[in-house]
Amino acid sequence: MEPATLRPDLYDPVALASLGHLEVVARWIVDGFLSGLHRSPRKGFSVEFAEFRPYQPGDDLRYVDWKIAARADRWVVKQYEEETNLRATLVLDVSRSMEWRGAPAELRLTKRAYAEQLVAALALLLLRQRDAVGLIRFDDAVRSSIPPRARSTQWRRIAGALVQQAGGRASDLAAALGQAARLVTRRGMVILVSDLLVDVDQAMPALRGLRAAGHDVVVLHVMDPAERHFSLAGEAQYEDPETALAVPAAGADVRAAYDHTVTTVISEWRDALGAMGAGYELVLTDQPYALPLRRAFEARQRRP
Repeated sequence: MEPATLRPDLYDPVALASLGHLEVVARWIVDGFLSGLHRSPRKGFSVEFAEFRPYQPGDDLRYVDWKIAARADRWVVKQYEEETNLRATLVLDVSRSMEWRGAPAELRLTKRAYAEQLVAALALLLLRQRDAVGLIRFDDAVRSSIPPRARSTQWRRIAGALVQQAGGRASDLAAALGQAARLVTRRGMVILVSDLLVDVDQAMPALRGLRAAGHDVVVLHVMDPAERHFSLAGEAQYEDPETALAVPAAGADVRAAYDHTVTTVISEWRDALGAMGAGYELVLTDQPYALPLRRAFEARQRRP
């Protein structure tokens, strides 16, 4: 393992977020991640031309446009829309509950801020691997829908969509996954990034539909550490950010029941997704980005 100083993806998320713009953070994360990753050797070209890109050492000379090289003394390679290993759609939950964090800003990112940086890094990582990437953002409706593309301009489109606002309270996961199925018209990958504050049984039909269509499905379950284990004490009023339901309770009275419920829900998601051949990973917002990135990318590399 390389030293953390050479691997920004191993930094504390809050420290990395202090770099500023989402695009800067994502590039740092991906550069660090790729420094510790063996790149996939698979490449391929189809008949559907997309654009030119500058020649890079190691490119197949068969795809150099020699007419442009002779006329403009500039080496470019013909890139094709199907010059990809797969088409991936990133499905990001931006509902009200994703704005929550269990510690002050200087100690922890909100679930949404962490998830946005993770999604931006995943998109850039897949694009650098010549995969086509798209994005869906949803709360109680689909807020952004970008079809998968492998073109160089796709990164800007995704990064721009990630910083847009969303105002819905609840999560209409089924509608978002249905949109993902329409965008990925041939077998590919769907990566869902959400805090999964939805009923397991309501989400399963849409997830099964994606698996039945041949898609790889990976679910990254984003949680704040304070959600995973109840640590509050004393009297307080607890409010659901998506339904606005408020309940007064004493911490000591609900701690055991809360921890049992959360553990049970995590097991239900993991078992239900595992039974259909989908991936599930719990992601805590105080974890370095390398952990969920590697889990998601390992699922991508398992494709034949």
